[in-house]
Amino acid sequence: MKRISVGTKLHLTVMFVFLLFAVAFTLFQHVREKQYKIDNLEIRLQSFNESMDDALHYIGKIDEKTLDGYVRRYNNSDLRVTLITAKGKVIFDNIRKDYANFGNHANRKEVKSALRYGYGSEIDRNSSTLKKEYFYYATYFKKDGFIIRSAMPYDNYLSESLKTDQHYIWFSLTAIIILTLVLYKFTGPLGRNITKLRSFASKADHNESLDTEDLMEFPGDELGEIAEKIIKLYKRLQSTRKEQDILKRQLTQNIAHELKTPVASIQGYLETILNNPNINDETRLQFMQRCYAQSQRLTALLQDISMLNRMDDAPHLIDFTSVNISQTVKDIIKDTELQLSSKKMTFKNLLPDNIVVNGSQSLIYSIFRNLTDNAIAYAGLGTEITLSATDNINEWQFVFKDNGIGVRHEHLARLFERFYLVDKGRSRKMGGTGLGLAIVKNAVLLHKGMIKVENRKEGGLMFTFFLKK
Repeated sequence: MKRISVGTKLHLTVMFVFLLFAVAFTLFQHVREKQYKIDNLEIRLQSFNESMDDALHYIGKIDEKTLDGYVRRYNNSDLRVTLITAKGKVIFDNIRKDYANFGNHANRKEVKSALRYGYGSEIDRNSSTLKKEYFYYATYFKKDGFIIRSAMPYDNYLSESLKTDQHYIWFSLTAIIILTLVLYKFTGPLGRNITKLRSFASKADHNESLDTEDLMEFPGDELGEIAEKIIKLYKRLQSTRKEQDILKRQLTQNIAHELKTPVASIQGYLETILNNPNINDETRLQFMQRCYAQSQRLTALLQDISMLNRMDDAPHLIDFTSVNISQTVKDIIKDTELQLSSKKMTFKNLLPDNIVVNGSQSLIYSIFRNLTDNAIAYAGLGTEITLSATDNINEWQFVFKDNGIGVRHEHLARLFERFYLVDKGRSRKMGGTGLGLAIVKNAVLLHKGMIKVENRKEGGLMFTFFLKK
């Protein structure tokens, strides 16, 4: 069974609701207009009944000849006028004169209503005496003790006069046709957009190709624009996912490669010791020391990977507290004093006292420690590290620079990539993992800051980064 589109459903629903409204409005208008015309007719007959009562007062008695003439003069020969007592007895009728043969009129609808409310009417009732249909209107004159009932034949003339105006029906039909055209113009593109989105969803669900042009062509309305953006966004995400898969494979390969080197070294030294039980103590100690150094490198690598994963996967679980950066940097200078001394390097700390930010103590430490270790490893012998800060109201701007050899311009854009090493042989020899600057960048971003690196004209690298207070 073919599924009805959303556009068609919307079109049919709105049309059904409007049709119900049109029918209800037509019925209401029909009843209202007919009642309005009946009210006007009743007013005319009520006016005649009152005039008839005034004539009776003037004559002083029921004189049939005079009353017949009065009725003819007032209206026409079709008007029927009947005088009825409060008990229902007919005492005058301008058309039929055999009063003895009249039945009691007390139970007639218009008479009963007149006795109760002072007036009453009935439409389209067949006269039992004249065998014709009349419109009756009765008025009870309580002081005089009788009812004057006037009636008009319910013929074609009266039927036409009471018929409601049909123009509003044609107006409703015209409105329905116009609404149908307008709705079709609106729901047509809507249905096509939804059909295209359904096709897109089906292709996406079955991992089919989304490069077909028909998926990218939508009518130029708001929904079409939204649908087109959704598909473009999906394709962009799909492309990004492919890039991420490539990066993950590269990352896995890099991790495997970086782990392979220390593990192979440890395994080689241990095999040598196990296969040579008579090896002298000095050589065995030397091999064990090398194993320990490789295990330390392996531990550092795993710690760096763990820290990056934690920043990527669960940044909300990292606790933020007040961190005194000034004291943290002093501790780092103290911890790296021997390395700085061995390279004949100096650390010029220009930070003001008590720089406090809201952040993670361990990550703040990692930022400044990795920048320091990077400078110690690559700036060169006898160089100087300078660290300064500027208070920018809502954030601190830090400048970490050295006067070393710097790096070639083509390497600058990739310094913050994971496992990127400018000089791979030298980095591995010095125990570098290629993750230090990646940790720095991710830690700065986690603290809602930003970082950039550039070569100094005087030589060396300069890192500029911001941390929110």
